[in-house]
Formats: sequence, structure tokens, C-alpha cells
Amino acid sequence: RLFAHWEAVASTHRVSLPRDMAGPIAQMARHRQAREPVPYVSLSQHGKCEEAAYEERRYPAGKWACVTMGEPMYEQSISMSFMKLMRYICKENSVGCHLGMTVPVLNEIHLTKEGTELEREVLTAYYLPGEFQQNPPAPMDPEIHITERAPLRVITRVFYGMTTEETILREISLFWELLGSTDTVLRETYIVASYENPSVPQRRNEIWFICQA
Repeated sequence: RLFAHWEAVASTHRVSLPRDMAGPIAQMARHRQAREPVPYVSLSQHGKCEEAAYEERRYPAGKWACVTMGEPMYEQSISMSFMKLMRYICKENSVGCHLGMTVPVLNEIHLTKEGTELEREVLTAYYLPGEFQQNPPAPMDPEIHITERAPLRVITRVFYGMTTEETILREISLFWELLGSTDTVLRETYIVASYENPSVPQRRNEIWFICQA
């Protein structure tokens, strides 16, 4: 029943779910309560009427497992990448055990020069839990790379629901309206941070504007 449910979710992203995902899906379901947050420091919050409109944060350097995909649709790219990462998290690693889930999962996107579309290539990144930061288990999949990502300063804003190219472009546009004209953040590279699995209809996401070094 669980596999059938995820098969239906995958079909909404125009992705077919391979049978070998049954094991990782069952493991993820068993461990769904234990999700380690990616560490960060909140630098400032900016709100309207007591509600935080956006927040500035600093994330320390850390080791991430990364996959890059360039499928025709954004949702296809992140689905295919995360299936690879799920296999790695669940068992297909050099220690042969479940590593544990961290949130958020990051999807780094690039806009075309005109700023009207996403580039096809999307990098999906999973933060290694604290106990594996010093000595990350090696992935069996050659397309997964363990990367030491530099410290990152970002301005973040929450949004809920589906993450499609259309919704992401809309959220970027809304965030620019809110921030106004500024040259302190990058204009062509953004991050979509996902906190919940794709079956949650009103799932929590964030759009991250990356501060200039």
C-alpha cells in the first residue's frame, strides 16, 4: 500500500517509481519522526504585523551528498535525484546502514539570462547527519558526490505547496518585490529548501536568496 501511494505521488511529478525503491520508502517511513535539522544561526528577522516576512541566516561549512540532474521538468529532476539520495541514506553506502534524515533538502537552481525560466540542471543536496560529518560514508552510486560546502549566508522566505518551475519563479518574483532593489544577493542562482516529503499537499518550503560573498 505504501509503495502504491508513492507510485501515485511520483506520477504527479511525471516520474515512474522503480520497484527497488520499496525498501528505502519503508525505511524512511519507519524513521520519519527522527529528522535532524541542518544547523544555522539566525542573524535577523524582518516582519510585517508580527509575522516574519523573511529571515537572514548563516549556515556553517559542512559535508553534503549531492546529485545533479537535468530532466525536462524541475519536479522530475528533484524526484530522480532524491530517489538516488534515499538509496544512499537507507543502505547503499560504505557502512551499509540507515544514516538518518536531515532537513531541509536543498535544490540549487539557476535562472536563464532573461530570468524567465529555470536552467535544466538542478543540484540536490542532503546534509550528512552530525555523527557522519567528520567521516562521511562513501556512496555506491557514482553520480552521488560528497562535497564540503562553504559557509553560506542567505535571506529566506517560507512558502507552502507544490514546487514547480511556475511556483518557484512566482516566489522569486514576490521575494524581489518584498526586498526591493539590492545588489547584496545573487540574481541568477537560488535555493529551494524542502522540509517535508512530496506527498504532503501544503508542504513547507523556503526560497533562499544567496548573499554575495
